[in-house]
Amino acid sequence: MFRGVTSINLDNKGRMAIPTRYREALLRQCEGQMVLTVDSRESCLLLYPLPNWEEIERKLVKLPSLNAHAQRLKRLLIGHATDVEMDGSGRILVAPPLREFAGLLKASMLIGQGNKFEVWAEDTWNTRRSEWLGTENTGQEDLPPELESLSL
Repeated sequence: MFRGVTSINLDNKGRMAIPTRYREALLRQCEGQMVLTVDSRESCLLLYPLPNWEEIERKLVKLPSLNAHAQRLKRLLIGHATDVEMDGSGRILVAPPLREFAGLLKASMLIGQGNKFEVWAEDTWNTRRSEWLGTENTGQEDLPPELESLSL
């Protein structure tokens, strides 16, 4: 389970160090092999352990190719999917097109999301987080049925 918000830096070559608290679990779960792709709704990247990605990819491939929304989703997620592997120092290389998509420069954020991570440019993360926590969000919007019974 990946959780928490961690400030990270990309070096000049686009390498990002995975925080040490996650490295052992990633080595155990996927031998350090992961997949990095774009998020279809936000300007961030999604980082999956390889087995978790393969499960999602199988579902994506089965989506109907004549459905425009399904095809768009496949093009974005599968089309940008990039295999990455943790090196001996616990770093992964973020390819230039992915860095460009998410606006990643140096200061970045790694956000644990249970089965995956999100990788955000620090400024973008701070802006979006402020929007989500803003006063215009009264909590009265219509919740999907799956969330109505959730108690926090």
